[in-house]
Amino acid sequence: MDLFGKSLIELQELIKTKKVSSKEVFDYFAKRSKKYNPKLNAFHTLLDKPVTESSATGGSLYGIPFSMKDTYNTKGVQTTASSRVIDDYIPPYNATVYERLVKAGAVLLGKSNCDAWGHGSSTENSDFGVTKNPWNNDYVAGGSSGGSAAALSAYLSPFEIGEDTGGSIRLPAAFCGVVGLKVTYGLVSRYGCIAYASSLDTVGPMTTSVHDMAAILEIIAGNDPYDATSTFTKSFSYLNTLDRKVSGLKIGVPKEYFGEGIDPEVERKTKEALGIFEKLGATVKEISLPHTKYAIAAYYLLVTSETSSNLARYDGIRFGNDRNFFAAEAKRRLMLGGYTLSAGYYDQYYKKAQKVRTIFREDFDDAFKDVDLIIAPVSPTPAFKIGEKINNPLQMYLSDIHTVPVNLTGIPSLSVPIGLSKEGLPIGMQIMGNHFQEDKILNVGYQFEQETNFFDVIKKGREKYKD
Repeated sequence: MDLFGKSLIELQELIKTKKVSSKEVFDYFAKRSKKYNPKLNAFHTLLDKPVTESSATGGSLYGIPFSMKDTYNTKGVQTTASSRVIDDYIPPYNATVYERLVKAGAVLLGKSNCDAWGHGSSTENSDFGVTKNPWNNDYVAGGSSGGSAAALSAYLSPFEIGEDTGGSIRLPAAFCGVVGLKVTYGLVSRYGCIAYASSLDTVGPMTTSVHDMAAILEIIAGNDPYDATSTFTKSFSYLNTLDRKVSGLKIGVPKEYFGEGIDPEVERKTKEALGIFEKLGATVKEISLPHTKYAIAAYYLLVTSETSSNLARYDGIRFGNDRNFFAAEAKRRLMLGGYTLSAGYYDQYYKKAQKVRTIFREDFDDAFKDVDLIIAPVSPTPAFKIGEKINNPLQMYLSDIHTVPVNLTGIPSLSVPIGLSKEGLPIGMQIMGNHFQEDKILNVGYQFEQETNFFDVIKKGREKYKD
């Protein structure tokens, strides 16, 4: 049976009705991954067989393979954060998100390449080599969860678990034409996740459709006693809210996201997408998020400070490697973070950045008093060429200018594809909601998915990887 391009619900039905076995499904994706991974470098750990045979035959994901960004602890399976510092680490325990998926019947296929420790926007900072964009192998897949996005885009895995600290799910999702969700901070447990910046890190799914996204989120969301920052907000069925009409919704469009530096095609495609919402009965209005221009500065002061603290544990006493094993980007962030937290500079930089973070929260709170949702481009540009920005860290950091405000405020944001550039590269927009409004942004994303042919275009582009 031809399994190519099947959605989660289609794979579930095939397994449930015994038209195909769970082993056949796993073997299908394992074979595809081994065939195309040398070309894309989406994975650096692939399994020949499931590490655990799930007994959850009635689970909603029974027999469905998946892969994870290599920042999650998976008992008995190498976990490296794409860094040579811990390239021989075999975790003795599982991350909560992994445990919940396994209990639902899913089986691990492999671990996806990423920028080492999550530090980057292109996977060019991975110690295991850059991941290539399936749409054009001369271009980056985005980062830091670039391996996850590339694997999904080429249908090497039916769904992925990424991690978003400053755009690391949404940016590669946009660059590779898949769906990515940055959840409300605390909605999904971070327990067992190798930390980048603990007050910003979020665990989220990456899928080929919004419907699949809702199905995965139902399983992984909710309180975890092992994570003190996880929410006690009761989760509910995100699938049951997808069919609500968007008529009457007020959508805000921040004018600051369409300023200097935005690619004309990104702007045009985003405005075309907004026109579709107006056709569906929503009201679109311009709003202002006035402190957007300070986002990158505040974010990188905070994130490098937390990075310097989190990476301090990886020293020679514990792991046997000295600091020279860290690659250039990790060293850069260690030095910047150590500087901003040092005596005499803490108040001048770190404390001031925390105050700016509060102002961002106020900007979004004010906006949500007037609109239901906010829509904007994910990135100012489509994917860029491999090597184009690697020697200019500031230009690389600016790739995240539209995504980091979401992490600073803790709100959710969904990236969905809205078309292709003239070079044939995907473009994405993000749908932002207030805290714990994942149901609302998934509903709006799903209605957009049903109304347009963009997802059909993406599916057609995937056919170059059809066996």
